[in-house]
Amino acid sequence: MLWLIRMLVNRIINNNISSTRKKYRWRKNTSYISGFIGLFILGFVWFEGLQEVGTFLGLLTAGLAIALRDPVTDFAGWIFINLRHPFDVGDRIQIDDVQGDVIDIRIFKFTVLEIGNWVHADQSTGRVVHIPNHKVFTEPLANYTSDFEFIWNEIEVLLTFESDWKKAKKELQKITEKHMEDFIDHAKRQVQRANKSYFVRYEYLTPIVYTDVKESGINLTIRHLSDPRQRRSLGQAIWEDILDLAEQNDDIDFAYPTMRILSDRTSDS
Repeated sequence: MLWLIRMLVNRIINNNISSTRKKYRWRKNTSYISGFIGLFILGFVWFEGLQEVGTFLGLLTAGLAIALRDPVTDFAGWIFINLRHPFDVGDRIQIDDVQGDVIDIRIFKFTVLEIGNWVHADQSTGRVVHIPNHKVFTEPLANYTSDFEFIWNEIEVLLTFESDWKKAKKELQKITEKHMEDFIDHAKRQVQRANKSYFVRYEYLTPIVYTDVKESGINLTIRHLSDPRQRRSLGQAIWEDILDLAEQNDDIDFAYPTMRILSDRTSDS
């Protein structure tokens, strides 16, 4: 009977909801609710001698807590995830040393499509990683996309001491601002929205170029906003413009570590 009701509800969901994410959530909730109802009915059948629901639930909870400590903690983690929403399906997160996009949330575990690891610039590795829900209680959790849909990124450009670094700095500022034109206003709106829930202080969201000195030359560091899922493509676009800049200007040269070897050519007379 419960199976038929679940099938009917899923058909109604598929016919009336167009959003894929909403369909996923409704199907999951339907599955959980029908499962709980089924367990509740079975409990009354098995323990019909127990007249009070509280007694049945108390015995059931105590038995689970003793025999299945980790699954119970995972279940508590699932409740926490659904009530507090530290992340949702589709969010990009990092928990412990695992980074990835959340693709599924279940009673005892959630699943991410891994990024990073041996692949650079937050690109997907193709691996699916299953993480116990109790990790949300024991490990730091970073969400790349739920509260702010941007991250800060930095690109270091090392120039020779002989380069016109002031000119290069101005040009790097122009290059970065060109790529940020459509992103700054969107980021400002996100910060305003986040201020309703968090004490967030970002006074400047525009890109900036910092100057410092390394052993091999003058280091110009571009600091800019980026969409977490477009960090590599945006970095590539900025770097291609930087390479064009160096190619078109003889007074702007890249520096790199070098070694000078001195030989003594004098001979005894």
